[in-house]
Amino acid sequence: MKGQKIGYRRVSSFDQNESRQLENLTLDKIFTDKASGKDTERHQLKEMLAFVREGDTVYVHSMDRLARNLDDLRRVVKELISRGIDVTFVKECLTFNNQDSPMSNLLLSVMGAFAEFERELIKERQREGIELAKKRGVYKGRKKALSEAQASELKTRIANGENKSALAKEFNISRQTLYSYLPKT
Repeated sequence: MKGQKIGYRRVSSFDQNESRQLENLTLDKIFTDKASGKDTERHQLKEMLAFVREGDTVYVHSMDRLARNLDDLRRVVKELISRGIDVTFVKECLTFNNQDSPMSNLLLSVMGAFAEFERELIKERQREGIELAKKRGVYKGRKKALSEAQASELKTRIANGENKSALAKEFNISRQTLYSYLPKT
């Protein structure tokens, strides 16, 4: 039974471009999440898992795009292959299917562990770089979400009683970011 070719892409933030992932593949449908790997609410992943059927193949750019950690990777891949769905990781040139073998289990675990290790090393180097930049006085921090004028307008409108959720949506910021612009009481 020949099924559909389904793509799953994930980028960590809204300003990142997911188009380089799976760009040279002809796919029947693509699901794309714009969420941090720490985010457990990956709506497009849930939709993809509900959409795929036996005989389909799911294509993912790399293991770290599908899962948050090794346990999550193993869970998602096992769920898919138990339903008769193949999983192909393009970057790693690996395909997992219901032809369960000790070698494929080993490869999934080892490659997943390397992906998780690599991610942790990147985060550690990033933290070290930020600390060094702070010591040299060149670290400016993250760019502000709102300009001074926008922040002033936001504060005025909140003081006038406008709905905070509606304002957050209008200014294209999260409620948490909105509260960071308000005076601490």
